[in-house]
Amino acid sequence: MGVALSIAMQNQRNMLLAIVILKSLVELSLMFLVGRSALGLWIGTQCQTNVFWQLLDVASKPALWFTRRISPKRILDKHIPLAAVSWLMIAWGLLVIVKIDRCLQIGIKACQ
Repeated sequence: MGVALSIAMQNQRNMLLAIVILKSLVELSLMFLVGRSALGLWIGTQCQTNVFWQLLDVASKPALWFTRRISPKRILDKHIPLAAVSWLMIAWGLLVIVKIDRCLQIGIKACQ
């Protein structure tokens, strides 16, 4: 009985780790997109030649690519970053709820 409980707790911790990793990836994607947009507004038309904007652009490509793939063709390309931020915010909120639920299930001490 003790071994089964230990395995169940380890599975719960592994699930919590997966949730934390996913939440971190969503947060990083959001930071890349917001940073890219803010820097683009600040620099203006010269953003294509700015090294930092190019780095943020490359880092935000996966989220933009995924958003373009799941979006209807009627959505203009210039609106894709806003759509990406929107679904990433929703995903982040859901992951926070799932993480809190998981922490309440396994105990707050295990989440620290």
